[in-house]
Amino acid sequence: MLKIAFDPIYILKLPSNHRFPMLKYELIPQQLVYEGIVSFENFFSANKIEEYWLRKAHDLDYIKKLNTLSLSKSEIRKTGFPLTNELIEREYVITQGTLDCVDYALKYGAAANIAGGTHHSFRDRGEGFCLFNDVATATLYAIEKHLMNSILIIDLDVHQGNGTASILGNVAEAYTFSMHGAKNYPFKKEESDLDIALLDGTNGKEYLKVLQEVLKKLEKQINPELIFYVSGVDILDTDKLGRLKVSREDCKKRDEMVYSFAQIKNAPIVTVMGGGYSEKIYDIVEGHINTFKSMVELI
Repeated sequence: MLKIAFDPIYILKLPSNHRFPMLKYELIPQQLVYEGIVSFENFFSANKIEEYWLRKAHDLDYIKKLNTLSLSKSEIRKTGFPLTNELIEREYVITQGTLDCVDYALKYGAAANIAGGTHHSFRDRGEGFCLFNDVATATLYAIEKHLMNSILIIDLDVHQGNGTASILGNVAEAYTFSMHGAKNYPFKKEESDLDIALLDGTNGKEYLKVLQEVLKKLEKQINPELIFYVSGVDILDTDKLGRLKVSREDCKKRDEMVYSFAQIKNAPIVTVMGGGYSEKIYDIVEGHINTFKSMVELI
């Protein structure tokens, strides 16, 4: 049974100007059930992550500063969020959700977090709407708890997974692959194991051609025991921040390619949502819904 972590949006109180980007976390579960893609039985709620696991990926001083709401104004500004107890609570739960997805993926073949993909969070700081790095934390969790020796992170958000690359840079068991906009945020890139930087205006045909070539190479190079997929839909041509020209149809083909790759490698896969900032909420939700459709059809 596919298991999906439900984002605890109800505990997050943000000013109205931050509300729209968060709306998708409410709408996606409703639409998944409405379309019959999954049922309510597929959803689960996570608890707060234990500090033991957070400290695998984040410095204790940084965790303490978040818990005491003592980040500097500059540090808060870089996160993009007003710092509140509700926000920290949400981040603890979302990160645990991705850890739980590791266990469920090993049991059922696939699991997903309707949130997560907080790949701009570094060991000692948050950036770009990311406070804790859920994928990096879950990778280190999988290595220690499940004794894994080969984990592949496929990050196809339009923004480079800079925090993930930094945290896992010296972790031999983890292979980080990020395909992103060359001139998009973050403007100072970190070094992943494999970085593919796309020019502004890259269309769906070009995008899929490059991805197919990379996946064929990875198919020969690595035999992952677990895959993390950051499935941002900010690659869409409707996205305000993405600067690429990928249609919803080609975005769905992207998802299908990733899940087909997981099938070929016989590897369990954990999907996290990543970004999406189209003007119309329909485009965002439909893009993410297509990811779930692909997962259900192919895994």
